[in-house]
Amino acid sequence: MNATLLIELLCEELPPKSLARLGQAFLQQMQATLASEGFIAADNPGRWLATPRRLALQFTDCRETQPDRVIERKGPAVAAGLAADGTPTPALQGFMKSCGVDFAQLEKRAEGKAEYFVVRIDKTGERIDQHLSGMVEAALKKLPSPKLMRWGASEVHFVRPVHGLVLMHDGRTIAGSVLGLHSGNVTRGHRFMSGGEIVIPRAEDYAAVLEREGKVIVDFDRRREMIRAQLDAAAGQRIWLKDEALLDEVTALVEYPAVYEAGFDAEFLAVPQECLILTMQANQKYFPLMDGKGSAARLTNRFLLVSNMKVADPSHIITGNARVVRPRLADAKFFFETDKKTPLSARIGKLSSVVYHNKLGSQGERVDRLIRLAAAIARRLGTDIAQAERAALLAKADLVTDMVGEFPELQGIMGRYYALADGETAAVADAIEAHYRPRFNGDALPQGAVACAVALADKLDALVGFFGIGQIPSGDKDPFGLRRAALGVLRILLETPLPLALPDLIDDVAAGFAPELLQGNWRIASADFFRERLRHLLRDAGHEASAVDAVLALDPGRIDEIPRRLQAVAEFVRLPEAAALAAANKRIVNILKKSAAHASPAIDPALLVEPAEKSLFAAMEGIAPLIESQRAAGDLTAALKTLAGLRQSVDAFFDGVMVNTEDAALRNNRLALLARLAGLMNCVADISRLSH
Repeated sequence: MNATLLIELLCEELPPKSLARLGQAFLQQMQATLASEGFIAADNPGRWLATPRRLALQFTDCRETQPDRVIERKGPAVAAGLAADGTPTPALQGFMKSCGVDFAQLEKRAEGKAEYFVVRIDKTGERIDQHLSGMVEAALKKLPSPKLMRWGASEVHFVRPVHGLVLMHDGRTIAGSVLGLHSGNVTRGHRFMSGGEIVIPRAEDYAAVLEREGKVIVDFDRRREMIRAQLDAAAGQRIWLKDEALLDEVTALVEYPAVYEAGFDAEFLAVPQECLILTMQANQKYFPLMDGKGSAARLTNRFLLVSNMKVADPSHIITGNARVVRPRLADAKFFFETDKKTPLSARIGKLSSVVYHNKLGSQGERVDRLIRLAAAIARRLGTDIAQAERAALLAKADLVTDMVGEFPELQGIMGRYYALADGETAAVADAIEAHYRPRFNGDALPQGAVACAVALADKLDALVGFFGIGQIPSGDKDPFGLRRAALGVLRILLETPLPLALPDLIDDVAAGFAPELLQGNWRIASADFFRERLRHLLRDAGHEASAVDAVLALDPGRIDEIPRRLQAVAEFVRLPEAAALAAANKRIVNILKKSAAHASPAIDPALLVEPAEKSLFAAMEGIAPLIESQRAAGDLTAALKTLAGLRQSVDAFFDGVMVNTEDAALRNNRLALLARLAGLMNCVADISRLSH
């Protein structure tokens, strides 16, 4: 019989930030196991359900008895399974014993160059009762939880102490034991809004019964959307700050959500709104309310809270939360007013005692490097060097303030407020905040040349420093955020855009470090690192992979010119001559790779004897000045379109001229001709990469 399967583990409050991940992982493990054992179809997605006090799964159309199957097991290789006299070796004997078969039942199968023993065993389908508890126990052990608990005198380990287990198929309870609990068909509802035990009559009724009798919305996604809808309704014409991570967290904290509005004293609005918002979101899990839209939106002294209690008179909940948030806001106000008493410039000395990295020195030493580097970048940009130096000097000073000590997420943001309070210019204050940008994918870029100079200095100093001491990201490990820093550098150069050559910037950074500190092939490694980040960035932006590869093959130093190069390549590939020229260029590249040592440094027109090579030389000489002028004018699309005029001459050359002739002088001259042609053809991108 096929019916709905229900699994529920009732426990104490699970970690809210991990709840969705635990539910999804539990589903993934059980779906794979049930499918492999034949109890559900491979495409049966199942459904995970989770509240603060339970993890549950439902699988519709689950078989009560698995189908009869043929199980195939692979044994040792034939060469290792048979002795010289043809008798089974101990390895093969052990395999036969584990399978319960004799030698006559073994088969041989070739895999690659080797041949293996295999055994096929007919297995009669078994009831799910014989397997389910073991499957659940095994799946729970694989859940992604770094810390497990043990409670009472039990030796059982789990994320939190467990108190109930439901295993049901349709209306029938499946007997079994998991984490020391015996299964049943009884669960519990809301901790305060439900009384006593709740009997689940049928597995498919689980969610409906819990909602009706237990005041529990067990579906995580539905509960989240209920909260979202209630927040929208409560906000009205105002705006509640949408934070999806916080929404997920409060969804994991409640079983029956109810949204209420509360407030705080308006005097706290004198504190920077970022501080108040972070205090309410991080500490209290509230949703602040804003008036206005976009950059004009301002924080109000009202907020929305998500309660786990839906009551007729919520006044005690509202006043209680208003009372609880006041000390938090008072702390933020105290930190802000205390910090302002000491100018940022007076805090710089403390940075010498703050370790940045044991090999790269203190934050004070780092600030010295940032000042020099920001000045060098500002000089290249032609912007105010003194402002760039001042911003770099003060950029890290807020790290030793009370506010940032309490809320590290506010570094830079508080630096701007304190700089303005100290009387610093707007450009310097804005650069202090913006030098951390972009902080994440899609974040806004720093605005203005001074801010860009300091932001580039901050990121490049980190990249070169850590690459220089061998701390290069590998796999998923990137403890110093170097991938984010590299993407930030590339986005600033690309999207602002800035007329800066990345290799020149790397040279400026390296000049700030002691030569002995930068070890190994850090320069090559960092160049490869930037190139791969740029490749992914451009492909994610929708550019064709072949076009990106063609442009990056030339290692363009000016990142800001890459969009024009990509546009030119995109126009070029649409020309009828493009495929033939790309194929010819690929051929040229291969010839030159094999014969580069024999090429002449320059073309000798007197050694051009074949009509086709004379024609190609003349065409190149005629077209080269035009291509060069178009490149100089920045019209790269026109340069590549002009290049298309060489197609007939190039085709005729390869049809009528033997490059690798026995005459060394002619051969070397023809190689020089091809080298000159390759230079023209690849003036914008390596078009050989466009050949399929």
